[in-house]
Parts: sequence; C-alpha cells; structure tokens
Amino acid sequence: MKLIIAFAALVAVALAAPQYKDEKDAYVVRQELENIGVDGYKQTYETSNGISASEEGQVINAGTDNEAVAVHGQFSYVGADGQTYTVKYVADENGFQPQGAHLPKADH
Repeated sequence: MKLIIAFAALVAVALAAPQYKDEKDAYVVRQELENIGVDGYKQTYETSNGISASEEGQVINAGTDNEAVAVHGQFSYVGADGQTYTVKYVADENGFQPQGAHLPKADH
C-alpha cells in the first residue's frame, strides 16, 4: 500500500510542475517500467513538451514496525521562461527531501 502511495505522490508532483509548452498536444515519447512489484519498482518517462521523470523505490525494513518505502528520483520541466528546471529527491522514513538549483536552501 505504501508503494502505491509513493507512486501516486510522484505522479502528483510531476503533474503539478508548470507546463507551458504545447500542453494540450503533449504525448509520451518514452516510457519504461521495470520490476513493478511488492519488493520495488523503477520507472522513467518523457513527454513531447519537455517533461521527464525517473524514479526507483523499494520497501525497507520489511515486516518490522519501521517498514517504509524508500524512493529516489528526479523530474524536469520547461518553465515559462524557457529554462529547464530539475528537481532531484529522496522520499523515505525521513520525509520528502527535494534538491534543485532553483529551490531555496534550508539554513542549518
């Protein structure tokens, strides 16, 4: 179940990214799904309007009270300014941790 939630979160993040270039006519130009199962998954896709994403996830601490889904990946999109923005992330028992040149950095 946690795997499905993590996958749905990635799709939501990718769809929430601003899409300015030919959105209504966009189509998938490449999609790869590997090892979709209980023990993990790997997916990659690209669309004709410059959106791309890749992600891998697996269950960690299976069968324990600390069982969680650990995911890492990235997504990119073309902004209204014509620049490509990329976000790399990890999502695990410590939460969602995005990184990108355009994202603010946390002060420690």
